[in-house]
Amino acid sequence: MAVTLAEITKLRNLTSAGMMDCKKALTETDGDIEAAVEILRKKGQAVAAKREDRQASEGCVLAKNEGNFAAIVALNCETDFVAKNASFVATTQKILDAAVAAKAKSLDEVKALTVEGMTIADLIVDESGKTGEKMELSAYEYIEAPSTTSYNHLGNKLSTIAGFNLEGVDYQVGRDVAMQIASMNPVAVDRDSVAEEVKTSEYTVAVEKTKEEQVKKAVEAALKKAGINPNLCDSEAHIESNIAKGWLTQEEADKARVIAKETAEAKAANLPEQMIQNIAQGRLNKFFKESCLMEQEFVKDEKVTIAQYLEKAQKGLVVVSFKRVNLNQD
Repeated sequence: MAVTLAEITKLRNLTSAGMMDCKKALTETDGDIEAAVEILRKKGQAVAAKREDRQASEGCVLAKNEGNFAAIVALNCETDFVAKNASFVATTQKILDAAVAAKAKSLDEVKALTVEGMTIADLIVDESGKTGEKMELSAYEYIEAPSTTSYNHLGNKLSTIAGFNLEGVDYQVGRDVAMQIASMNPVAVDRDSVAEEVKTSEYTVAVEKTKEEQVKKAVEAALKKAGINPNLCDSEAHIESNIAKGWLTQEEADKARVIAKETAEAKAANLPEQMIQNIAQGRLNKFFKESCLMEQEFVKDEKVTIAQYLEKAQKGLVVVSFKRVNLNQD
């Protein structure tokens, strides 16, 4: 039977599929709208199956908070063109809304939720059928706290959420903190929250770097005392290059090598342990100030830390947890 433009338009409004796809589905089902919807949905499933080997590296990230609950959802696709499509963004928002309403605690819980009579998994397959691209729900994060906040960065590639220890946090204060997290990418709320293996690694690196610097200073001082420019001898490659350029004689180069070797060995064997530890601890403290949210300088006022900003805004206010999802590399 012939199908009418009105029927095609109705099916298109229901599914967002292409006009020709809608016409073919209606023709195949003799105008049965529900059957045509199922055909288009199955077509979406077929498209998704074909593209299982494709990399879904683009997508949309959205965050939302309601009262004591906040969540972030990342729905991936293959191209930035589809990621910016209004229907794709709307689908991501539907998933997020459902997750927040249900206060879902895991990605599997989110996938099992129902939206508009369909599971989230089927909703994603349906959207995949409209675009012909592989799609997958790649990330889900949530926070429960007395107060929560959320922030979506322009372009829908980066979102953050944060939880506070007190109720009634001012909207702008919460937004400022969420934007701080987006901008400065902290590794933990405070230094006590930093994983022990991270602390150990950072301290070990700080110790080794401090030792290297102390040895280097000693070598530079010894070379200067011998009348040799240390900048011409800071590596074997530079020595050879500077000999070729005529900036160092072979005799000076050989002398520099001997001085550097003997001085480095002597200095490394007699480094003051307490001084090394003090300097390394200073480097670790610097890491905490740069990487822990509560110790970071507030991006809108570098004279205060986030901890000081929150205390001024509401006595006793602190961040208890945060999450950050970014589809792009930091």
